[in-house]
Amino acid sequence: MHTHEIEQMCVVAKGPNHGPAPIPQEGRWTKAKEVSDIFGLTHGVGWCAPQQGACKLTLNVKKGIIEEALIETVGCSGMTHSAAMAAEILPGKTILEALNTDLVCDAINVAMRELFLQIVYGRTQTAFSEDGLPIGAGLEDLGKGLRSVTATMYGTSEKGARYLELAEGYVTELALDADNEIIGYKFVRLGPMMDAIANGVDAQTALTKATGTYGRFADAVKTINPRKE
Repeated sequence: MHTHEIEQMCVVAKGPNHGPAPIPQEGRWTKAKEVSDIFGLTHGVGWCAPQQGACKLTLNVKKGIIEEALIETVGCSGMTHSAAMAAEILPGKTILEALNTDLVCDAINVAMRELFLQIVYGRTQTAFSEDGLPIGAGLEDLGKGLRSVTATMYGTSEKGARYLELAEGYVTELALDADNEIIGYKFVRLGPMMDAIANGVDAQTALTKATGTYGRFADAVKTINPRKE
């Protein structure tokens, strides 16, 4: 259907037609014309409108379809239930469907939007990785125990800093020097500890084996429990 003005116009031939610019995808250069032309694994972060929570989303896309989704959240507790629903919603959808699907939580929706842009512009983590990564690669990012890497730190001007959780694990003790400055810490790797308990290891033994230290912990003048002292 055209307007009267358009119908009265003569045809002017179209000259150059180069098509879309190629994008890097899993070790190839692809001129993406259909959603099925899209491949890639990538990560991205989204946030809700009041900025009270954030979501890190990992998607593994093959032939335009989300084959794997990892949803990690921080912030309001309701996000965990939204993530549970998103984990069921996302796999099996094309990235175009997923972009236009209510993923329950605004932060997860924003993460999906940001990842969509990365993926369709060829800015994925696997852009130059031949054949990309297999389904399951996103889960392996969590490491042993399949537990998200978190950081939880707290500090006040009057009492100073408290390390609560780092990449190494759940912090149980802070090591202080003679000036009461932090020089190390003791931590528990909760994922491996729970794996050991599930395999029948005594809880105290599992705790001992999953415990480690960082920094100059052995040189501490004193140690404190960062949650109590």
